[in-house]
Amino acid sequence: MAELEFDRDFSPTYGKAEELAPNVRRVTCNNPGPFTFTGTNSYIVGHGRLAIIDPGPADRDHIDALMRATEGETITHILVTHTHADHSPGAQLLKERCGAPVYAEGIHRPTRPLHSDEANPLDAEGDADLEIDHFLVDGDLIEGDGWALEAVHTPGHTVNHLCFGFTNGSGLFCGDHAMAWSTSIVAPPDGSMASYMRSIEKLLQRQDQVYWPGHGGVISDPHAFLAGLKAHREKREQALIARLEAGEKSIPEMVATVYRDVDPSLHEAAALSMFAQMEYLVARGIVQCLDEAPTLEARYQLAKTGEAE
Repeated sequence: MAELEFDRDFSPTYGKAEELAPNVRRVTCNNPGPFTFTGTNSYIVGHGRLAIIDPGPADRDHIDALMRATEGETITHILVTHTHADHSPGAQLLKERCGAPVYAEGIHRPTRPLHSDEANPLDAEGDADLEIDHFLVDGDLIEGDGWALEAVHTPGHTVNHLCFGFTNGSGLFCGDHAMAWSTSIVAPPDGSMASYMRSIEKLLQRQDQVYWPGHGGVISDPHAFLAGLKAHREKREQALIARLEAGEKSIPEMVATVYRDVDPSLHEAAALSMFAQMEYLVARGIVQCLDEAPTLEARYQLAKTGEAE
């Protein structure tokens, strides 16, 4: 299996634009944390008349930094990869400053309906208030002076996740689908492991030279990185199956073993990712749920082990 390598030494310069490529500048928001690494990366695309990808959280200091970085230029597009609180709320603040329209796939919403009495654990992270001027679908083109981007719908981390790829293949802004410091959280009902794995296959069909992620440094070998992401998820799936074979039936039982290499403070998020993996196994008929519906608290067993209890 391919190994997944991360740039854990990435160290941004907060408040200043860093040039990564002829048409790409990065400004990292000073919002480090267990789910954001060193902070959210906002990207400036083009020169003169340009786009901003992911203005970040509702952080006025960060918006000030983006305005300073583009002083004397015109922001014509505000693009959003997905509506999580660390990526999209800054769009409204930036629009108030520059007047540019907001482009996104859609507002925050779950991939599937919630089960009975199921809470949405990521509601606090969702930005349901984003005002979108132009709704994007897969394959839409966004063009400016000397640059053109294609919207690439990549659901999985969220249902409304988009990547933006230069049409000349020089690189792709991959949001949180691929992060250069950790694997992405895929948490039902917002996220879907089935969708996430299909999106990996979709990106593997492309020939983008580099990835610019929402968190962390530049991913210089996208195909190898995607292969690593796929292998990582497959490894987690096999570990989950092994716990079921050992007789464990619930996600809380399995998390401490399967995610023993993960900081305990992140086990709640790990449980959500395991739940996404479990839903994926149930949908494929490999695992059966012993309760009314697959949930974080439900009991499971391998389909081949016999009738449900």
